[in-house]
Amino acid sequence: MPASITLHQLSYSTPDNQPLFTGLDLSFGNERTGLIGRNGTGKSTLLRLITGDLSPLSGSVSVTGTLGVLEQSVQVDPAETVAGHLGVAADLARLDRLEQGLGTAEDAGEADWSLPGRIETALADVQLPALDTDRLISTLSGGQRTRLALARLILAKPDMILLDEPTNNLDADGRQAVADLLHRWRGGAIVVSHDRTLLREMDAIVELTSPGAKSYGGNWDHYSERKALELASAEHQLASAERKVAEVDRKLQAVAEKKARKDSAGKRKAAKGDIPRIMLGGMKENSENTSGGNSRWPIACATRPPKPPTRPDRRSKS
Repeated sequence: MPASITLHQLSYSTPDNQPLFTGLDLSFGNERTGLIGRNGTGKSTLLRLITGDLSPLSGSVSVTGTLGVLEQSVQVDPAETVAGHLGVAADLARLDRLEQGLGTAEDAGEADWSLPGRIETALADVQLPALDTDRLISTLSGGQRTRLALARLILAKPDMILLDEPTNNLDADGRQAVADLLHRWRGGAIVVSHDRTLLREMDAIVELTSPGAKSYGGNWDHYSERKALELASAEHQLASAERKVAEVDRKLQAVAEKKARKDSAGKRKAAKGDIPRIMLGGMKENSENTSGGNSRWPIACATRPPKPPTRPDRRSKS
């Protein structure tokens, strides 16, 4: 089954309660993926959540296949040997017992006689000489220890490798060795890096930001082209929005200025008593009609003669 890593609704906060991820959904398959983002967005933390070194606040991490990890800085145990760091000390000891005639039947059944040659090839692949496997790694430089850790990944052949800034402590030859390794790698890989040469070897780029993560197919060059298009589109939308806002502002300003002029003219007319003659005439006529009607009605009622009483019909008695 191909290697895969699935993050579902993953949430995590720093020890001082600063959220790094909230409801993050992300998946990695059997391809080389460059994980990029600004410092502080949680790239290294995400790798530690995948390996199980950290536990999420909520959500889940599902891993299919075996993982191999290259830490950002290789920790040095003063007593650790090259064989121990490569994870082959027990296998080499078994071969040594068999060569001395001290091995058991179990040793013979589990012996990997190709191991010494594979160790030499792995060291050569990362630009290291054929080191004495009993040598203490504390005698190696930082760059040599990083290369030795890469050789360990080659020997282990995990389904998925996680590399956290693998070229930080390397010289130009060492950085090229890492790029060559990833170029040949046929399993899955997640590589946290700012090294563009390394990112050009990727099959996909995932950009980690505060709001979440976005995946881009292709290597660094393809990602750069897509980001340039997104930036141009965003700038166009912003310019269009700014033009619309400016147009609305101009219309509002015009309405406000028109109202201010109208209010100012009304105040001047009121101050001068400047009421049009036609309005004055109409007001006078309305006043006269109202007052005249009210005075005539009482007089008419007072001077109207009374109605004479009706006399009875005398002819009815004859």
